Amino acid sequence: MSLPDLHPWALSISDATALQKKLGHELVLNGTIDPRLVAGIDCSFSKHGAKIFAAVILTDIMQNRILEIAEAAGETQFPYIPGYLSFREGPIVLEAFAKLREKPDAVIFDGQGIAHPRGLGLAAHIGLWLQIPTVGCAKSRLCGEFTEPDRQKGSRTPLILNGRPVGTVLRTKDNIKPVFVSPGHLIGINEAAELVLKSCRGYRLPEPTRLAHLQVTKMRQEQDREK
Repeated sequence: MSLPDLHPWALSISDATALQKKLGHELVLNGTIDPRLVAGIDCSFSKHGAKIFAAVILTDIMQNRILEIAEAAGETQFPYIPGYLSFREGPIVLEAFAKLREKPDAVIFDGQGIAHPRGLGLAAHIGLWLQIPTVGCAKSRLCGEFTEPDRQKGSRTPLILNGRPVGTVLRTKDNIKPVFVSPGHLIGINEAAELVLKSCRGYRLPEPTRLAHLQVTKMRQEQDREK
């Protein structure tokens, strides 16, 4: 994939905050898609947090098969600060995406979209670089209020932040904890939830991000064994 160069990543916290607020106004939070090629992305850190690993898995969700695997690894350049994850993971994530031969129809991130204090979680931020529909599917809530959805698969309730919906609390499997789905870029709230649900294959997490998690864990473990 060919990617633009939107901004530098080595920023102070104040500059990163200002950039998040600016980029949040550039998001397009609507769009109806019927994707076949869906990528999942996940990251993992070394034991002491100095090295980051990223894996992108491109899947055909209609045929339920892996088409491509792209990996990247490098040293982290930004400290761990809640709400600024994209500055920590973004450069390596983009390096992995740049290795894909085929462009996905949509991407699901293990992280937040607009369900973020300044409206620019990892899926939203990187969505502006990729310029394809992106969705955040997080295992836990970063911000916002919600009521628990019913216990059946497909049950959902809105995630509300500052009086407006920013995502969906979605049950992807009967009687398991819900996931927190929010649009990143070029997709709406309801469409983001439907994409996640359509991408699930009997597990809590959508299959593209579940596979990405397995791949990035393998990368980290192999690195640990080499030391």
